[in-house]
Amino acid sequence: MTDDPVDRLISSWEHELPEVLYPTSELTKRLMMLAGELNASTRRVLRDLELTMAEFDVLVSLRRSGTPYRQKPSDLVRSLLLSSGGTSNVTNQLVRRGLAVRESDPDDGRGTQIRLTPEGISLAEQAVKASSAAHHELWAGLPDEVITEAAKALRPLNGPRT
Repeated sequence: MTDDPVDRLISSWEHELPEVLYPTSELTKRLMMLAGELNASTRRVLRDLELTMAEFDVLVSLRRSGTPYRQKPSDLVRSLLLSSGGTSNVTNQLVRRGLAVRESDPDDGRGTQIRLTPEGISLAEQAVKASSAAHHELWAGLPDEVITEAAKALRPLNGPRT
């Protein structure tokens, strides 16, 4: 038997309950394991920066929006996998920590926008760099061609489904 944990899992199900396996089973399990490893490495670096995943998501969403690093709360909700209440709670926490501020929407005086402070910009950049480096380390030792081909093979899975 192989040392590959996914091969062992699939083999077990082939023996015990083969009807639960589909052509997608191995791919799904491999993606779930990789996602778990990526998530764990991200959480480790964020813990060192005293950030939650939700705070990280809001900070980097604001940072990648470009100067002046602000968005309407409704735009933040759409760009994140958080509810409007969850986004509001995270935003409140970032404001309390001095990483973001609420300000009037220049296009709509009745609305507000969330903008990163200089401290928020710095922390967002630090967090992105640390998480990117941690993710890169997971793939250390794999040839660039393997990484490129894996990304290319997964591309159709992120597109629209008909």
